[in-house]
Amino acid sequence: MAGESDQQPKSVSRPSKLYSGGERPYDPEDLVMATGADPTPERVEKARKLIEKEGPQVIERYLP
Repeated sequence: MAGESDQQPKSVSRPSKLYSGGERPYDPEDLVMATGADPTPERVEKARKLIEKEGPQVIERYLP
């Protein structure tokens, strides 16, 4: 059809950097929620210990 080839796809605004999770600070509550669980005091404490033991990259296991 006439005119269709004249249309250019619209430019999509994209972030200049992509982050997977471990590059930025996050709280133990964030880690618990990334697992799909509700942040109870026990789960938050377990997440805090896991972050201390394995480092901040541990959240990358749970992010898409």
